[in-house]
Amino acid sequence: MSVSDTLIDTLFDGRYRIVRRIGAGGMANVYLAEDQELGRRVAIKILNERHANDEQFVERFRREAKNAASLSHPNIVSIYDRGEAEGTYYIAMEHLDGRNLKELIVARGPAPVKIAIDYTRSILSALAFAHRHDVVHRDIKPHNVLVDKDNRVKVTDFGIARAGTSQMTEAGSIVGTAQYLSPEQARGTTVDHRSDLYSVGILLFELLTGEVPFTGDSPVEIAMRHLSAQAPLPSERREGVPEDLDLIVARALAKDPDQRYQSAEEMDADLERVAQGLGVSDRTTDAATAIIAGGAAAMPTAIVRPETPLTVETRVERPAYYDYEEPRRRRPVWPWLLALLLLAGAIAAGWYVISQIQEQLAETRPVAVPLVEGLREEMAIAQLQAAGLDHTIERQPSTEQPEGYVFNQNPEAGRRINPATDSVTLFVSTGPPTVDVPDVRGMSRDAAVSALTAANLVAQVREVPSNEDVNTVVAQDPSPGTEVEEGTTVRVNVSSGPQQVAVPPVVGQPFESARATLQGAGFRVEVQDVDSNQPRGTVVAQSPEGNTLAPRRSLVTLSVSRGPTTTAVPDVTSLDRATAEQTLRDSGFRPVVQRQDTEDPALDNVVLAQSPEGGTQAEPGAQVTLTVGRFVEPTDTG
Repeated sequence: MSVSDTLIDTLFDGRYRIVRRIGAGGMANVYLAEDQELGRRVAIKILNERHANDEQFVERFRREAKNAASLSHPNIVSIYDRGEAEGTYYIAMEHLDGRNLKELIVARGPAPVKIAIDYTRSILSALAFAHRHDVVHRDIKPHNVLVDKDNRVKVTDFGIARAGTSQMTEAGSIVGTAQYLSPEQARGTTVDHRSDLYSVGILLFELLTGEVPFTGDSPVEIAMRHLSAQAPLPSERREGVPEDLDLIVARALAKDPDQRYQSAEEMDADLERVAQGLGVSDRTTDAATAIIAGGAAAMPTAIVRPETPLTVETRVERPAYYDYEEPRRRRPVWPWLLALLLLAGAIAAGWYVISQIQEQLAETRPVAVPLVEGLREEMAIAQLQAAGLDHTIERQPSTEQPEGYVFNQNPEAGRRINPATDSVTLFVSTGPPTVDVPDVRGMSRDAAVSALTAANLVAQVREVPSNEDVNTVVAQDPSPGTEVEEGTTVRVNVSSGPQQVAVPPVVGQPFESARATLQGAGFRVEVQDVDSNQPRGTVVAQSPEGNTLAPRRSLVTLSVSRGPTTTAVPDVTSLDRATAEQTLRDSGFRPVVQRQDTEDPALDNVVLAQSPEGGTQAEPGAQVTLTVGRFVEPTDTG
């Protein structure tokens, strides 16, 4: 198992639950993942670790995300998210339940002409949109075209796309895939949107024939054939391809970009005409005819020995007298010729009668039914026709064979039937049975599982944080009404209640600061005023307590001090009267002075005592009596 497989069943970037790997390339791996926030499946493309520190690969990866994210079109895979996480870069994109076009061609062979036209037109629609936004894909190939079970076609992988014209080399190497390169890409010279149309021509050829026009033992050999070899016509590789499609492919594969289609819209218009039973445009006819003729002229001509024509110039000259020589008399031959003709006629008549009798006997002779189960419909019909048997088709859903393949036959293989009166019924698969996904949002967990089970679907329940009631379905994927195969797994997100987060500790902070901190963390705040010796407006308690877990948007109650009801009386003894009175007033007390005589001049106007004493608790505004010394001359007693 590769190192990347350790991602499976992990939560990537805190959001994407990796399910399995669905693709791998030289630059990145692609995984099926579940978006925990939006409850949907996505394809997440993660740059390989060995390239995460390579600036060239990182830039190419970023360019893919940027180019594709800017192109919103029904035939282009949507980009949902992009970012950097866990030491690498990733792109989260739309997930299509299907296969790429290369897999379909390998599995099923050439496409029916109508399907080939429809698929190509979808690709051209995507490219037309990209080209209008000045983006050239530069790597169009069936591997980068996805087809889902509803036959929707989407172009992906804009990893080497560029804005406008550009050089095709990166770090001295040709960028692209050899079998689908345009000649200018093979040279490493400037390319534009017409290079994409050349690649579409290769792709259309492959859809029609099941193979690419140019092959070789190495990419360099294939690239050289793009430069110099004339592409064969699709009808040369597959019978029944309309001549007009030959002309379209020939023009798309012109070596000179000026001879090709000049826009995706122009090529699409010719395909639309062919689909409607009309011919291609005169411009295409002229261009393709010139291309085909030019290719034929460039091919080496075989040396043929001409037969000597029977002309006067080639006869041997004879002496003039031969012209007057009297011919010798011969016995007449017409009686013999007449006899031979009569004999030949009799033989022919007899042979005709015998052959008619043999044909009638053959038509009624029982024929063994060939085994055609598991074959594509076209191949099965061909085998029955080769055996001289008629057929009827019945199309039904089946899980045994993919769409378009025979999953049953009647009579069974080996039985002998009369070809004149009997036929073989072929049961052709229309794909697995399908069902519309029911809407289970808002249901309870159990009700949702029951509804999906009744629809022959498999419920996959995941608990996610939500403000909805616990066990309530908050999201589902696929979405309601989507047609899917029976047995498809439906992701159901069920509320586990609001997400739990840590409550910030705010005791000791001023109320305004504490409220801002809690609201910033997503909590609601309620205030209760309480008596406290703490300064007024100070948070003295909170519920829930700090650093405990609580749901977002839940309520945090703050106990806020009204201010102290008593305070300590300052000790002002030994201070002068003025200073003592000011100190008491600053502390909220009311000073009252009474005098006491003293014969010590040092105690004049000094606080000798106070009531209440210093340090005693008293209510603000309470009276503090100060005993202040007053100097009097001592009485002379001598």
